[in-house]
Amino acid sequence: MDAARRRAHLSFGPDGVSRADRMLPEEAAVALSFNGSTQAVMMATPADLVDFAYGFALTEGIARPDEVETVEAVETPRGIDLQVWVAPAAAERLSQRRRTMAGPVGCGLCGIDSIDEALRPVARVAPSGFRMTPAQVHQAAEGLRAGQALHDLTRAAHCAALWQPDAIALLREDVGRHNALDKLIGAAIRGGASGDCALVLTCRVSVDMVQKAAAFGAPVLIALSAPTAHAADLAEEAGITLIAGVRPGRFDVYSHSDRLTEVTHAR
Repeated sequence: MDAARRRAHLSFGPDGVSRADRMLPEEAAVALSFNGSTQAVMMATPADLVDFAYGFALTEGIARPDEVETVEAVETPRGIDLQVWVAPAAAERLSQRRRTMAGPVGCGLCGIDSIDEALRPVARVAPSGFRMTPAQVHQAAEGLRAGQALHDLTRAAHCAALWQPDAIALLREDVGRHNALDKLIGAAIRGGASGDCALVLTCRVSVDMVQKAAAFGAPVLIALSAPTAHAADLAEEAGITLIAGVRPGRFDVYSHSDRLTEVTHAR
């Protein structure tokens, strides 16, 4: 399946009604099956699905990269079955977690069985020498905006990117913001990228986005939109520098501002 396809429509404007067409992002039901059992069904862009499997497995606490044995995307008449086989230790952990998410894009906590699981503790990001200047924060945001091929084509896709000095090293897009981040993290761990980086998002930052960033070990999370209050608290707890609301000439820092250099800190 392609990531986008052309769709005819009627265009209403000041000069009347005309026929037109435009590219729209494709959206498919993607079942993530681990060792033969479906763990989640997500509406996702049907591209970079192996990255999606690795990223989802890591950020949802199912399996580490070395515990993923095989991944196969099987097309069915109604969607795609992403069949992932993991090592016995990971399968045993999975059997103890009853989590099924079957919901629309944009919803990261659909179907979770318990509040404790939804608000699970995050591991603290390991200390590192990774630092950014304000100019680099803006560079990362601009690199994200410039690399959104699917969004530029359709105006209907989220994007997540990995920034390492001084450029965007990886980028993934999807109709779902959680899917885009999982795909990016999957591509990063498959490619051997280190955690010394900034994750850059087009979307708002919710609790589950911070959980995913912490699972990957990213010290800095940058978003063009705003965070929720709980997400900012969780970023503080996880040791993540949370930067949000990036606009030309300004941005807001909600936690661990010590990773920003060349700035004068307010009292």
